[in-house]
Amino acid sequence: MSVLSECRFYGIIDLGYVQESDITHVAEQMIEGCVDMIQLRGKGKSLDELTGYAARLHEITARSSTPLIVNDHAEIASRVPVEGVHVGQDDDSIEVARRKAGRIVLIGKSTLILDQALAAQHEGADYIGFGPIFATPTKPDYAPIGLADIKRVHADVSLPIFCIGGINIGNLQSVIDAGAKRVVMVSALLKAHSIVDYARCATDMLA
Repeated sequence: MSVLSECRFYGIIDLGYVQESDITHVAEQMIEGCVDMIQLRGKGKSLDELTGYAARLHEITARSSTPLIVNDHAEIASRVPVEGVHVGQDDDSIEVARRKAGRIVLIGKSTLILDQALAAQHEGADYIGFGPIFATPTKPDYAPIGLADIKRVHADVSLPIFCIGGINIGNLQSVIDAGAKRVVMVSALLKAHSIVDYARCATDMLA
């Protein structure tokens, strides 16, 4: 949790946007841009494939003590010394994820509404993702929740809260003004002309 308390900017390496051959280079750019946490997300990839990608990435992230989180598959944490696992509402429970990991790791959970955020806290999550705040191509089936509940979730939930969904440099200040302290970026960061410069701009705004 002491690591989480210092994290403000969370980047996701989504294999829907990043070629497998580029994942380590993207991780290096994120780290140079001062991204605080990195998640590997690979929907549709096999467990063995994701385990291999996680092993490659962890060699990079460990050099800078940047926590590496794997999405969905807690079993990867029993094979690779990643720092955490992130689960969605339809994935394993926090308890099951911890059991599959087989060791102490950070467990984060995606939440869309305040009740889910409170439930995740009760369930024992270490942090939550809250959103999508805006429409996002990463989760096209999810209606954006907007800015209105950001202050309330921060008031009612004591966990670190990372706002996610359609956040970019253009709208980041509005998210911060609505009460956010931590954010996640996916497509905006991965598609930036310079991941390093884009990340540095975001981390400066969140400082």
